[in-house]
Amino acid sequence: MTIQEVAVVRTGIANLASVFAALGRLNATPRLVHDGMAIERAARLMLPGVGSFGAAMAALTADGLIEPLRARLAADRPTLAVCVGLQVLFAASEESPGVAGLGVLAGTIARFDARVRVPQLGWNEVVAGTGCRWIRSGYAYFANSYRASAAPAGCASASADHGGPFVAGLERGALLALQCHPELSGRWGHDLLGRWMAAS
Repeated sequence: MTIQEVAVVRTGIANLASVFAALGRLNATPRLVHDGMAIERAARLMLPGVGSFGAAMAALTADGLIEPLRARLAADRPTLAVCVGLQVLFAASEESPGVAGLGVLAGTIARFDARVRVPQLGWNEVVAGTGCRWIRSGYAYFANSYRASAAPAGCASASADHGGPFVAGLERGALLALQCHPELSGRWGHDLLGRWMAAS
């Protein structure tokens, strides 16, 4: 199998050990990056994250990565965004009022309904919608208190339910964005990462 390199954005708020291990199981070589040129030019890029929307945007801003990420996404280059990585693609989040996201997807990330436990922590069923190329229905691991309640126009999406349906994953062109953690999702996550790695 050909070894592929995956550039992983250094955000300071990601569990890189599990991310690197998952990529290694696919015979990929992860490379931590934090400069704009590497982000724009990488053949494949992963934007991971745990923690808060505001902390993620602060880290990306401090390293001057906002515009390189926007340029990469505008050029439709293969990019995988995970958990908070998905959330920062949106314009804003209720978690961090006044903090602008990347704004490449329309909408605001909102907190789960007050009637359910947060954070959602554990396995949940993912239901793939029409048009998904990489995401399949199955069970994935989640760790989140905030979510996108609806998919933006132009995106294929998968859903899960926690006090009501929410976006478990999005696909648009060469972008795959997941609210769940594929690196913690066993065979389902392994196969999903493999499909993304194999895509031309």
